[in-house]
Amino acid sequence: MSDQSKDSKPFSQMLPESAPSSRQVAKFLTAVAIGATLLTLSGLTLTGTVIALILATPALVLFSPILVPAGIVLFLVATGFMFSGGCVMAAITALTWIYNYVAGNQPPGAEKLDHARVRIADKGRDVKERTREVGQQKGQEVLQG
Repeated sequence: MSDQSKDSKPFSQMLPESAPSSRQVAKFLTAVAIGATLLTLSGLTLTGTVIALILATPALVLFSPILVPAGIVLFLVATGFMFSGGCVMAAITALTWIYNYVAGNQPPGAEKLDHARVRIADKGRDVKERTREVGQQKGQEVLQG
């Protein structure tokens, strides 16, 4: 009884106070109509695909000795063209970068290239100096020995 005394409000007062606007109702009904139409079309598409597969299966089995190698060849040709196109794009990108670098523009990564070039030149000088020192030491050992 104590539960009923707490919740003694009539059911109509327990409902939300504001009803959805007519715009919200129109949106909802439009969404339901479009969703139902698309669901129906997807069902029809699935049914048509299954029927076409059932009808085409004998032809596919009959012509599979021709279709499978042809499919493999088409796949390899398409893959080759895509790889070739990718190599062309990489070459164009590299040539554009080199052109911008030579022209004095600063393409991305130019600072790293300059830094690496300086480090390699420094290492080359170090190797040259050490080789000269080692050669002089060996020459002195030969003269003394």
